[in-house]
Amino acid sequence: MFSRRAKRSKYPQLLSRQGEFLRAAGEPIAFAAETDRVPSNIDHFWITLRIGGGDPLRVALSTHSRQNARAGFDPRVRVAVVASAWSELPPAGLHACARLDYHEIESSQLVTYRAYERPALETLLTDKAGRAIFVEAWGEFYVRNHIGLHQVHSRRASCSVLQDYQGRDGAIRFYFQGGVAEMLLFKYCGQP
Repeated sequence: MFSRRAKRSKYPQLLSRQGEFLRAAGEPIAFAAETDRVPSNIDHFWITLRIGGGDPLRVALSTHSRQNARAGFDPRVRVAVVASAWSELPPAGLHACARLDYHEIESSQLVTYRAYERPALETLLTDKAGRAIFVEAWGEFYVRNHIGLHQVHSRRASCSVLQDYQGRDGAIRFYFQGGVAEMLLFKYCGQP
């Protein structure tokens, strides 16, 4: 028996995967900062990937914490850029992922976070998405009128969110010409 949501969804066969921690990889085909008549409502940047076979997938990146702002905390997103080299692109598609933990990345190399106001973070993401030839992202799968990944940030407890998830941190990696890749890690106020 289908739920009402399944009947309305363009992707009823994928509703059972909603909430899974997954890795998506593919060619970037579009990107845009969220727009709204009320500037304080803007808090996302979207990157659409061609992941092979079927419809594209949208990666939703947070650019501002409205929840922290409402609670009186710093709403800026802190971002670290972890550079690496690549000689072969990962396979395109949507893949199961056991875990991604910022602590493991931070314990193996120097990682420095910088706080970004929303417009500056949108500029950074526009630059990286515009130059990337391939993108890899980790996050929680969702199904709406499109498929996507969200929760592409640290999932540890923060100033305004008490839930503490370990091993389910989301991130995005941009692959550029010349064998250079950059993984972006995102944290909110109060996250370790």
